[in-house]
Amino acid sequence: MTPPDNVVEVGSKDRTMQITLSAFCGLYNKLDKGHLHELAAVYAEDIEFQDPFGQVTGLDALTEYLASAYQNVIRCQFRFGDPILQHPRCCIPWVMELSHKRIQRGKPVYVEGMSHLVIRNGKVHSHRDYFDAGELLYEHLPVVGGAIRWVKRHAG
Repeated sequence: MTPPDNVVEVGSKDRTMQITLSAFCGLYNKLDKGHLHELAAVYAEDIEFQDPFGQVTGLDALTEYLASAYQNVIRCQFRFGDPILQHPRCCIPWVMELSHKRIQRGKPVYVEGMSHLVIRNGKVHSHRDYFDAGELLYEHLPVVGGAIRWVKRHAG
């Protein structure tokens, strides 16, 4: 897979970062329970991962975390936006389309987010995802979801 042409770089032009980012995007667009063994091609052994639902350290812990997260996923695809690279950091926006057995009866849910990565020596050493957990999960829960949607509509 070739690196994206729409990369915005600040500072040094490190082609390795672009290649790693391309592999990262490719991995997440095929990731499911059957592809978890491919995490090692993108992530360092000492990966530090965090999203609104949890935080783990180490490739084994990340593999377990994602295995649990993908357990009831029917389909998950990402539309990645233009990344911004500033060696060794990268920010890449995305829209996730998620179909999950326990959310919206399997109907697709769309969530905007951003991944902040630290890439060194061709591997992701730090990965933090930013997104609205309510938009993904809590707004779709019976009773609680209605209350959260009401608060969001009336808060602004």
